[in-house]
Amino acid sequence: MKSKILIVDDSSVSRMMIRGRVAGLQPDWHVIEASNGDEAIALVASEQPDFMTMDVNMPGMSGFEAVEKIRQVNQKVKIVILTANIQASSRERAEQLGVCFVQKPATLAAVQVAIDYFLGTP
Repeated sequence: MKSKILIVDDSSVSRMMIRGRVAGLQPDWHVIEASNGDEAIALVASEQPDFMTMDVNMPGMSGFEAVEKIRQVNQKVKIVILTANIQASSRERAEQLGVCFVQKPATLAAVQVAIDYFLGTP
């Protein structure tokens, strides 16, 4: 069975870059996208992704708020906060939510860190 990853970011360019990096590293994964927290919550319910990348600063609810709502309906999906919002408070919030924090830009190295987290690879 193919793994499924949901990329959540309000920037279509960021989503495209992350999608390309994931496809290069994990070509068998099925990639779906959301441009905001509300779309992400709906897709988690309908698509049941295995993994997610989540931006923080998006219109409407923040990525942190979306993670809180997603955790109410799905405890299993592994989530990486992938953001340029690198303040200590953001890192602390990610830790409180039990998700991995990776700093943008969405370089190959950053996406590799996320994939390693998803797969439990050190």
